[in-house]
Amino acid sequence: MRFDVLTIFPGFFAGIFENGILRRALAEELVTVGVHDLRAFTHDRHRTVDDRPFGGGEGMVLKPEPLAEALASLGIAPKAERLKGTGFSPYANPPETAGALQEAEKTIALKGHDFSRAIKAAKLAGALAPEGSFFDESPIAPHPRVILLSAQGRPFTQALARELAATERVVLICGRYEGVDERINQLYCDMELSIGDYVLSGGELAAAVVIDAAMRLVPGVLGNEASSEFESFGVADAEIVVAEDGVPRSQHGSGGLLDYPHYTRPAEFGGLRVPETLLNGDHAGIRRWRREQQLRKTLANRSDLLVGATLSKEDRKLLDAIRQEAE
Repeated sequence: MRFDVLTIFPGFFAGIFENGILRRALAEELVTVGVHDLRAFTHDRHRTVDDRPFGGGEGMVLKPEPLAEALASLGIAPKAERLKGTGFSPYANPPETAGALQEAEKTIALKGHDFSRAIKAAKLAGALAPEGSFFDESPIAPHPRVILLSAQGRPFTQALARELAATERVVLICGRYEGVDERINQLYCDMELSIGDYVLSGGELAAAVVIDAAMRLVPGVLGNEASSEFESFGVADAEIVVAEDGVPRSQHGSGGLLDYPHYTRPAEFGGLRVPETLLNGDHAGIRRWRREQQLRKTLANRSDLLVGATLSKEDRKLLDAIRQEAE
């Protein structure tokens, strides 16, 4: 799987490449990431990427030309041409971007920002080209999904993360200021995506969330494949394919519900003891207890999830009992 990120702040993503699961996924080439500086696709001395909105109003808007050139450099044609299967690009001679990126990095360094740590860390993870460009030189995967990160987008969910994890290539456009010129959305983007009902300073944080949520579902990224099935917003029991070598399974698939509470050693802490059910080795009893806790937590924190959840007759009886307790 490959991610390409278009941003005016490429250095933002350096720390993400340095740590945890993403670092390992990059090192093992299960996931590749290219972070592309939008200012490298400007042609004026000030490297201008934004302008005032037509019709007046607050703030600035990201201009369409740099974004279109950046997408063209990645081989991304407008949606209409992609659907036709042609290689059309709106630019007959897409700009040579490697040198422009090096100049951009020099400019950023002069302003007091140090790229060296980011570049070193990402090189160790196999994410960057040898010259330090934030272009990943690995082969570009076909069939891109172009996504505009926007507060006006559809909600990002675990189901959508699973959908993206099965996609060969995802291109993420990070909005800034008041947003992106709507013509980029209309011409190039397959969807607008929001990570929540709030407004961020830019799409970089949202892009980081999408990358993390999707790449951890790519086969081989997690150390235990079952980890992505038995968790909040996970799949239903019928969809779980992980075998347990004959051991009775002690948990349900969440079927869209929240996860159950987790405990570890010591058995007593702060005057609170781990529920006895989890200590007696009764797999069936543990499974029932965990399912009840899933239902309790979902009802308390995200009752809206119960509407579309996969619920059995036993689940519905448990829910009725839990609701009666609260009355």
